[in-house]
Amino acid sequence: SEPRSTGDVRIVSRRMIRPSLPPEQRPEPEPEPESIHLTPWDLRMITLEYIQKGVLLPNAIAAGGVVERVASSLARALGRFYPFAGRLAATSPQPQSLAISLRCSGEGAEFVHAVAPGVTAADVAASLYIPRVVWSFFPLDGLLGADAVAGSRPVLAAQVTELADGVFIAMSLNHCVADGTTFWHFINTWSELSRRSVGGSSDDDVVISAPSPVFDRQWFLDSCPVPVPIPLPFGTVEDMVGKRVPQFPPVHECFLHFPAERVKELKAKANAEMAGTATTTISSLQALLAHLWRAVCRARRLAPEQKMAYYLLVGCRGRVDGIRASYAGNAVVAHASTASPAGEILGRGLAWAAWLLNRAVASFAEASAREKLARWPLEPSFSSLPALVATARAMVLTGSSPRFDVYGNDFGWGAPVAVRSGPANKLDGKATVYEGRGGQGSMALEVCLAPEALARLVADEEFMSAVATPGYL
Repeated sequence: SEPRSTGDVRIVSRRMIRPSLPPEQRPEPEPEPESIHLTPWDLRMITLEYIQKGVLLPNAIAAGGVVERVASSLARALGRFYPFAGRLAATSPQPQSLAISLRCSGEGAEFVHAVAPGVTAADVAASLYIPRVVWSFFPLDGLLGADAVAGSRPVLAAQVTELADGVFIAMSLNHCVADGTTFWHFINTWSELSRRSVGGSSDDDVVISAPSPVFDRQWFLDSCPVPVPIPLPFGTVEDMVGKRVPQFPPVHECFLHFPAERVKELKAKANAEMAGTATTTISSLQALLAHLWRAVCRARRLAPEQKMAYYLLVGCRGRVDGIRASYAGNAVVAHASTASPAGEILGRGLAWAAWLLNRAVASFAEASAREKLARWPLEPSFSSLPALVATARAMVLTGSSPRFDVYGNDFGWGAPVAVRSGPANKLDGKATVYEGRGGQGSMALEVCLAPEALARLVADEEFMSAVATPGYL
C-alpha cells in the first residue's frame, strides 16, 4: 500500500539543553566563546537542510523516566561535543563577502518531547512504504543551514516521541557543521552515555568506549585563508536564505531490507560477470547499488538512449592526510559515475553497472581534493538540491554508509528495531544506505522516487527478489 497518515503527533514541551561538563572541564570564570572556522567542505553544505535520522525503541515505553534520562544523557553528550551546543555566526571581512564560523557559546540544543498515541511501532517498522507521520518525529524541519545563521537557531535538536507502544528518538543536525560520520558518532556517544547511566552512575563516573570527537581543522589551513571568505552576489545571510526555490515535486519513499545472503549473491553475480574482463573486485555495496540503478531505469521507463548517472558521496577520512577517523566536521565529496544510456545500463548486465560505480569511487585523488579546497574561496559552489531536482530523472544519488553503527544505539532499553529519516533533503532518486538490522553483511535502502516510479520499483520482481518481506519483531 502507499504511504498513509497514521495519527497525530502532539508537542508536549520544548526546552534548551545545555552541555554538562565534568568538574575538571568547567572553567572559572567562563571564558569568551571560541570560534571554529569552517572549511569549504562545511560551507558548501549551508544551502542544504539539516541531517535528520532517528531510531525506534519499542521496549522503552514501559520503562518510565525515558524522556528525562534521554535529556540528561543528551546534556552529557553535548559536553563531549561542546561546539554543537553553539551557534553559527557570520562576519563580513570584505565587502560583498561573508565568513561563517561555529561559535562555541554553549547556548544549547533544542529538546522536544512529543506524543503520538495513535501510532504503533509496527506502523513505523512493518510497512514497505514509510508512513508520512514519521516526518513529524523530527525537529527543526524545513530549515536550511543558512537559516541557523540568519535566525541564530540551534545547530542541533533532538525529539523524543512517545508512541502507543514504543519511543522514537530523532536528531536533526546542521549539515554545515557535520556529515553522516559525525552524526552517528554523536548518537553512538549519546546512546552509550544513556545506557551506562542505568545503574545510577553519576555523570562523572561514566566512562564510554566511543572516541572523543576531534574538531580541530588545522589540516586544511595551508590550502585556504582562515576564516574562509565567501564572495556572494548578495550581501547578507538573510539574502541567501531568501533565494529559496519552489517546493520540490512530491516523492514517496520505501524502506527495503536486503538479507546478507542476497547481498552475497549479488556480489558473486557481479564478480562472476567481471571474470576475465578486468582485475577489479566489485564490493557488496557496489553490487547492491548497481542492482538499484538498473531497477530505477526500469521503474522510470527511460528510453534506451536516455542517459543516467549515479552520484556517490565518498568519505575523505583515511583518504586525505591529516583527517582523523573521529574528525567532527564534513569530510565527504561527491563523485559521479559516467552518465550512461539506460539501454546500456540494462543491457550490459549487473557487473558493468557496478564497475561504473567502482570507477567513480576509484577516481578520488587526494591531490585533486586539496586543489579544490584551495580554489573554493575564489570559485565557491554549494550543494544544490534544486539543481539535482531539475535533472532528477537523469540521476540516482546515494548517501550515508552501511558502516555506520545504527543498531548498536541501545539507550538502555534494548537495541533499536528500525531506523528512519526525516523529510529533509528528499528528492526523486535519492537512496540512503544503512547497515541491515541483521548485521553480518545485510544492508538496507531507504529509496525516494516519484510516486508512479516507486510503485513500479516495488512491483519489479527482478529487483524485489533480493528484498526481504517487510516484518516487525
